Amino acid sequence: MGERVQNRAPDNRPYFFLSYAHTPQWSPDSGDPDHWVRVLFNDLCSHIMALTDLPAGSQAGFMDREMRSGEGWPEKLSENLASCRVFVPLFSPRYFVSEMCGREWYAFHERMLNARTTGTATASAIVPALWTRVDMGELPDSVRRIHVEDTSSGGRYLSSGIYGLIKLSRLRDEYDETVYGLAERIVQAARESRLPPGRPRDYESTPSAFKPRGSGPRHIRLTVAAPTEDTVPPARDTGPYGDDALDWNPYQTESTRALSTHAEELIRSLDYRVSVVAFDDENPGDETPASGDRQPGVLLVDQWALTDEERRSRLKTFDAYARPWVSAIVPRCRADLQNHGEQGRRLAEELERVMPTILERARRGDARLAVNGVPTLKAFTRVLPDVVAYTTRQYLKNAEVRLPPGPDIPRPRLADPYQPSDPDAGDEPGGDA
Repeated sequence: MGERVQNRAPDNRPYFFLSYAHTPQWSPDSGDPDHWVRVLFNDLCSHIMALTDLPAGSQAGFMDREMRSGEGWPEKLSENLASCRVFVPLFSPRYFVSEMCGREWYAFHERMLNARTTGTATASAIVPALWTRVDMGELPDSVRRIHVEDTSSGGRYLSSGIYGLIKLSRLRDEYDETVYGLAERIVQAARESRLPPGRPRDYESTPSAFKPRGSGPRHIRLTVAAPTEDTVPPARDTGPYGDDALDWNPYQTESTRALSTHAEELIRSLDYRVSVVAFDDENPGDETPASGDRQPGVLLVDQWALTDEERRSRLKTFDAYARPWVSAIVPRCRADLQNHGEQGRRLAEELERVMPTILERARRGDARLAVNGVPTLKAFTRVLPDVVAYTTRQYLKNAEVRLPPGPDIPRPRLADPYQPSDPDAGDEPGGDA
């Protein structure tokens, strides 16, 4: 045991990434509006250096400070999001309307999902903290499952946040207790998750996890068209399939989980609500299955699903009736040699004949990469947010506005201020009485 520890390479990565919404300066001489955030950051770093074996000179945490005014700050931001062990968002009303904070959350959460999918990490590495009081019922859907833990015994933390504790000298002891408890939670989360480093994500192309209110529909229908282990053709490898179409895992060399599970969590992290259904189970008696009348939809389609004649016919009908806000993604794993053999090539050509409408729409729009055969799980993870955004835009552009049921009431009109109340009166505006 001692020999393994001795030979293990030291891990000097930052323990935490502090994500916070910058407070605007309210006057030229008001000083640094984020001064107290820096105090919190320094206190956390001091505690973590005491609680861990990080060597002298190591970076205990990361805070962007004033990087946005210098060159290369997006790259530095992305590098630290890809290497830090724990993500610490400071909850405040301003936090959830910040696009920068939403991008930071999404980039880290995507890294966690990738690690969970490959089996290299399972526990959450997000440890939220309350900077000010927030209404938990108003949080975006993408963060509601993240629990805020009270690390103090005085009870003021949940009602006032760290900012309230740090500003009142009489609550200094409770502030110290809260921050020390938060540092302990960070160290514990780092040990439990053991989140490996990831590859830095391009900041400019990173979507926000906090969808602005009023920016379109918040519900996506995710449909999976794939065979099961029992319905694949005899020559097809059954490894990617399970008892249900939702078990389909086309990237089994990279992932230990079903693709629908990975896709659902990614879409939720974009602040959408998701319903996941198997194509074979959806409206089997309907001639227009999953045609997208009610909400935007994304179809994950396995080209091997076309080997079943009935399913192929239903996919053709699906394509004919699909609304413009229904998109498709065609995973075609690069490592799956059967996808690139003779039968795989024939099925790819057959897919073009069965679903010409959806495929052509995608190629004319912003989702062409999604239908040309997504080769890896990493490529799928990057293309899915683009497809969701494209699908939502198409819904806003093409969906009919449906008025609520009720009588048809004429639109009210403003009366001409110079129009006499009695149409028979001969008085002119401004005339003598």
